[in-house]
Amino acid sequence: MGVLDGVKVIEVAGIGPGPFAAMMLADMGADVLRVDRPAGGRGLSLGDPTKDVLGRGRRSVALDLKSAEGLAVLLDLVESADVLLEGYRPGVAERLGFGPDDCHARNERLVYGRMTGWGQDGPQASRAGHDLTYLSTAGVVAHMAGPDGAPAIPINLVGDFGGGGMLLVVGVLGALVERGISGRGQVVDAAIVDGAAIQMAMIYGMRAGGVWPNPRGGNILDGGAPFYRSYRCSDGGWVAVGALEPQFYAALMAGLALEGEDIATNQWDLSRWPEFHARLAEVFATRTRDEWAADLEPTDACVAAVLEMEEAVEHPHNQARGLHVEAFGVRQPAPAPRFSRTPSATPTPPAAPGQHSTEVLADWGIDPDRVAKLQEAGVVHQT
Repeated sequence: MGVLDGVKVIEVAGIGPGPFAAMMLADMGADVLRVDRPAGGRGLSLGDPTKDVLGRGRRSVALDLKSAEGLAVLLDLVESADVLLEGYRPGVAERLGFGPDDCHARNERLVYGRMTGWGQDGPQASRAGHDLTYLSTAGVVAHMAGPDGAPAIPINLVGDFGGGGMLLVVGVLGALVERGISGRGQVVDAAIVDGAAIQMAMIYGMRAGGVWPNPRGGNILDGGAPFYRSYRCSDGGWVAVGALEPQFYAALMAGLALEGEDIATNQWDLSRWPEFHARLAEVFATRTRDEWAADLEPTDACVAAVLEMEEAVEHPHNQARGLHVEAFGVRQPAPAPRFSRTPSATPTPPAAPGQHSTEVLADWGIDPDRVAKLQEAGVVHQT
């Protein structure tokens, strides 16, 4: 059950943002069928496949899409699907015979979701890339300060998942809503470079408004502001400070017993930010991370301990919210967002490639005798 109960999704197996989008749809109750290659390979290894959180919540059929018979099965499945997700380079699905035109000829109501790094057109559309290169081209990494002033290397949340998978989910859901009006499906072109760029909307506005004037590492949200950055504590741990607004900055000054110093009344004197940063670093270095967190997290100083993943699971707020769930032996993020009438279920384990081939093909209306013959021919594989 869930908010997408009754929605049928075909996921042509890939890596990264495509599986993330499929996971999100499955978390919300969609019946997601992952189409794996017969050999079971999915590209980049993510470790123990039985612990693959991105693979949770759906069933798998192993199908040889390079054979005419395997393609025919996929197109038959398309007839009863609401959504198809694929993450090939532009033109590959068309060459294999299940591009948008092929699929819409069988089901004009299908929402066809395409996940790429560079998009379906443009001079780099067919080139290889990864999260870091997409973010760099989109003008994102240039504004993330790393060691020695070099651009930071963020983990692949901003590109693959925020700018890619989440953008694909938003597009698919929007297309499903529009289909309810028009009765017709359409193609959703979700590109990581597009999603990375649109997440920069506020920064573009800040630059145009004159409040993002400095090079990387010298602005309000990129580590330049002494009241919006992390500080090392006496035990080697870190606290994050985000006291932007005056009232929160005042609470920070009170919590650090700095109300009587110049730093308390000159928050926005940019010329003194290096001096204020040094002063805050000096203060935070006098106590441990957890001592500061115990005193400041309950206030409006906007200070939080920088937690490792294992520690985040144990944080009282996260536990009270049910931020994590235990499923198939893995402590993992719970489905989100939350719905008042149609809550998402606890995730089910990731499927091995082809684990549900005969079962799921029958459920999706493929004749069992035909499936048996396809198995004998090596087109359908059952794990």
